[in-house]
Amino acid sequence: MPMENFHSEALPEPPESDPEEPGDLRHFLLELLETILLAAVLFLGINAISARIRVESISMQPTLYDGDFIIVNKLAYKLGTPSRGDVIIFHAPPDPTGEPYIKRVIGLPGDTIEVHAGEVYVNGEPLREPYIKAAPSYQDTYHVPAGSLFVLGDNRNNSSDSHSWGPVPIKDVIGKAELVYLPISHWQVLNEHTAAAAGP
Repeated sequence: MPMENFHSEALPEPPESDPEEPGDLRHFLLELLETILLAAVLFLGINAISARIRVESISMQPTLYDGDFIIVNKLAYKLGTPSRGDVIIFHAPPDPTGEPYIKRVIGLPGDTIEVHAGEVYVNGEPLREPYIKAAPSYQDTYHVPAGSLFVLGDNRNNSSDSHSWGPVPIKDVIGKAELVYLPISHWQVLNEHTAAAAGP
């Protein structure tokens, strides 16, 4: 009976694990640096176009409450123009270097604002305001100059705003408040139709 021929092939032995070589460490450090740089670019980019702000007053109740966190669109008025009803963040004329204020745009450049008998009139037309806490108890007439906005708090009788210190230069506007994101129970998109957030 013929002998069968068997061919065996020797398998190479697995290489012994070498300690990490300098090239591997350099590659790891480069990847880590790229990740950190990408995170920094994203962080700076997000902060260039938006801001997160905490409300620290009662002047915008019942729309915004003390402690609400909002997202601000810092490009809104670089790419567009303010509209009546917008909620904006700005540096107020009494203290342009102080903490930003948050109010609602009532008058645009060239408008005449009249407040009397608990009503606000813009260029002779009554303004429908489902968002205010109570009718204003003051009365006066105001003219909005070019390049400025007339702003009021939704809590009309507990707000330091244009009725007491005048219009806001548009150049001092930081951005448009777009969204309440905390607390979750107050979540809402902010616009002229916003009546109120869920109160505490």
